Amino acid sequence: MSTPLSGPGSATQTPGREPVGSRLPRSRDDAPITVTGLAGKVLLLGLTAGVAVWAAFPLIAAGLWVGLALLAAATAGLFYLYLTRRHIPAKYLVPGTLFLIAFQVFPVLYTASTAFTNFGDGHRGSKDDAIVAIESSSVTQVPGSAEYALSIATTGDPATGALVFLVTDPGTGAVSVGDTDGLRRLDPADVTVAAGGRVTAADGYTVLSVGQASSRSKEITDLVVPTPGGALRSSGLSRAYEGTAVRAYDAGCDCVRDTETGQTWTADDEAGAFVAADGERLTQGWKVNVGLANFTRVLTDENISGPFLSSLLWNFAFAIGSTGGTFLLGMLIALVLHAPRMRGTNLYRVVLVLPYAMPSFAMLLAWRDMFNADFGLINSLLGVNVDWFGHPWTARFAVILVQLWLGYPYMFLVATGALQAIPRELTEATSVDGASPWQSFRAVTLPLLLVALSPLLISSFAFNFNNFNAIYLTTEGAPFPADNPANGATDLLITYTYRLAFGGQGAQFGFAAAISLFIFAIVAVVSAVSFRRTRKQEEVYA
Repeated sequence: MSTPLSGPGSATQTPGREPVGSRLPRSRDDAPITVTGLAGKVLLLGLTAGVAVWAAFPLIAAGLWVGLALLAAATAGLFYLYLTRRHIPAKYLVPGTLFLIAFQVFPVLYTASTAFTNFGDGHRGSKDDAIVAIESSSVTQVPGSAEYALSIATTGDPATGALVFLVTDPGTGAVSVGDTDGLRRLDPADVTVAAGGRVTAADGYTVLSVGQASSRSKEITDLVVPTPGGALRSSGLSRAYEGTAVRAYDAGCDCVRDTETGQTWTADDEAGAFVAADGERLTQGWKVNVGLANFTRVLTDENISGPFLSSLLWNFAFAIGSTGGTFLLGMLIALVLHAPRMRGTNLYRVVLVLPYAMPSFAMLLAWRDMFNADFGLINSLLGVNVDWFGHPWTARFAVILVQLWLGYPYMFLVATGALQAIPRELTEATSVDGASPWQSFRAVTLPLLLVALSPLLISSFAFNFNNFNAIYLTTEGAPFPADNPANGATDLLITYTYRLAFGGQGAQFGFAAAISLFIFAIVAVVSAVSFRRTRKQEEVYA
C-alpha cells in the first residue's frame, strides 16, 4: 500500500523527531543573549553615556553647538548600533575606527593645523586676552591705593592646585575670591573671617598655611587679578593692593601706551604682537595664522637651517646605523645558533634575549652612568679617561653602541624565526651544486630573510628615526656648541623638536609642529619607497 505524498511545502513528520525544515540553521539575529553579555553591554553603554554627558558640559559652556550636535549624533548612533541585533560587522569596526580617529587622525590634524600658527609662550590666547595680560602685568602700587587683608587659597591640592586670592574689603567686610578671571563676591555664610579681616576658611577652597604659601611665593607674586579700577596684586602673604596699570590699550591707534614713558607699541595683526617703532615686542601676544612662515623659517633662517640640516644628517646616520647594526648582529647570532652542530642553543638564546626583557629606560640610564667620565664602568674597565659625552663623535659612537646592545635581541628573535621557516632542502641543494656556504647564504638564505624581515626593518627604521628615549635618557642631546644651546651634536629631530616645544627658552609649539610635519614627511617617503621595493622583491622570490 502506497503512502500518500505530502503536499507542496510540507515536511515529512516522523514521531519523536523535528520536521526536516526545522533543521535549517538559525539566523544570528535569533541567537540568545547571555546574562554576562547583557551585563557587559549595559556597562559599556552606561560608560558611553557617562563620557558623553561629561564631554557635553564643556561644549555647552564654550558655546560649541556644532561639536555638541556631533557628540549627540555619535552617542545616539552607538546606542542604536549596540541595542539592535543588526549590523554585526559594524559592531566590530566602529570601536577600532573611533580609537583610530581619536588617537591617530585627530592628533595628526591638530599638529598640522598648529604648524600654520604662532602658537606658543606669549601667543596662546586671543588679542583681548593679550591686552588684559599686558595691562595686568604693568600694575603698580600708587599713593592712595586700596589695601585688603589677604589669604592665599587653592581650588585643589595645596601644592599644585590653582591659586586664588581671598580678600576682605576693609570698609564693608565683604569677602571676594579673585583669580585671573577677576573678582567674585562670596556668600558670608560660606566663609570664616578672623580678627583683622583675614579669611581662615571658605567652602570649596583650601586656605594655605604660611609654609605652604611660602613654597609657592613666585606664583603668588605673579598672580594678577583684574578689577574694574586696575588690578589686584599681593604685597607679601597677608596683604593685597589694588594698583593702577601703567600700560593701557588705546583702541583709537590700536596700540598699547605706557603712561609713564609715553612709548607706544602698535598692534601687528600678522605677527600677533604689539611692536614698537624700534622693533621691540611686548612678550604678551596672541595666536594668529602665519601661513608657511614656520616652514620657510626652517629653510631660510641661518640660525635654524644649519643646525636642522646637521641634525637631519645625523638622524639618518643614527637610524640606519641602529637598524642596520642590530640587524647584522642579530642575524649573525641567529645563524650561529641555527647551525645543526651547535649544542646548548636554548640556553644561549635565553641569555641573549635578556637585554630585550629589561626595561629600556632603566637600561639607558644605566648605560649613561657607565659612560660617565669620572666614575663610569667603561673608563674603569678600559683603563682610559675619555669624556664620552663631551665630544661629538664619541657621544655619537656611545649612543649607537647602546642601541646595538638594546636592539640586537629583537633582531635575533625575528631572524631566528625567519631562518626556521626556510626549508633546509634549499641550502642543501646549493651545496650539492657545489656552492660554498657564503654563496649559499648570499644566493638563498639572505634574500629569503630580507623578504620576510623587510617590513620589520622598515618599522625599526621609522622607530629609530624618532627614538626620543635613546637620546634624551643618555646624552640629552649633548654636547652643545657654545653658540647654539638649543641643538646638540647627538640631537635627533624629535629631541630638537621637544626642546623647541618645551625648552627653557620658551615654548614654540607652532614651529615645533612644523618640524614634526617635516619628520612625518621624511619617514613616510622612506617607508613608501622601501615597501615598494619590498613588494618587487617578493614578486621575484614568490
